[in-house]
Amino acid sequence: MFTGIIEEIGHMRRIHSQGQAMVLTIAAKKVLEDVHLGDSISVNGVCLTVISFDNDSFSVDVMPETYRKTNLRKLQTGTRVNLERAMAANGRFGGHIVQGHVDATATILSRIPEENAVVYRFEPENKHIFRYIISGGSITIDGISLTVVDVNDREVAVSIIPHTLAQTVLHDKKAGDTVNMECDVLGKYMERLLKFGPSESSEGNGKKQSTLTASFLADNGFM
Repeated sequence: MFTGIIEEIGHMRRIHSQGQAMVLTIAAKKVLEDVHLGDSISVNGVCLTVISFDNDSFSVDVMPETYRKTNLRKLQTGTRVNLERAMAANGRFGGHIVQGHVDATATILSRIPEENAVVYRFEPENKHIFRYIISGGSITIDGISLTVVDVNDREVAVSIIPHTLAQTVLHDKKAGDTVNMECDVLGKYMERLLKFGPSESSEGNGKKQSTLTASFLADNGFM
């Protein structure tokens, strides 16, 4: 699990591709301080496993499913990437729950300065993810925990402060570029629970009907 607080920007050192499988070697410093084989590191919001490392870089496998669903397939040697280690149990939870499981890529529609901030608008390639996005809610863009400032049935907008822009690869991106997008996992679990609706479960010799419904969640502030 990650928090969406980027620790450093790494650089693509080598990309070895074979069909839709890749091995990425990424130059880094901070994320290597306590690295071990098998550790999880988020690369542009994608949870990947460390398969080797040295003093100034680490390597990860990218399987075909990840290749198809993320923007990692567009990486080139020298490209900058957002990096974050998996959250330590004793660490501060500065962002929100980020799994590193990308829901869709999205295209940047615009990048507009607004006083001390920059407003980005994105169009996700898969429209079904809008069910998980609410204004004022959390969303992950290329591994960055951000707050949705506007959403409709076509696009999502976030506002970026100068610090976040300077410390992440969003600084490099412009209209037409793609990003990885992960929606808040809480909405996905809620949808899954509601899909089954009221159900009966054994309790002793009797049966009890579930009271978990959409109206119950709305009445209690969950929707």
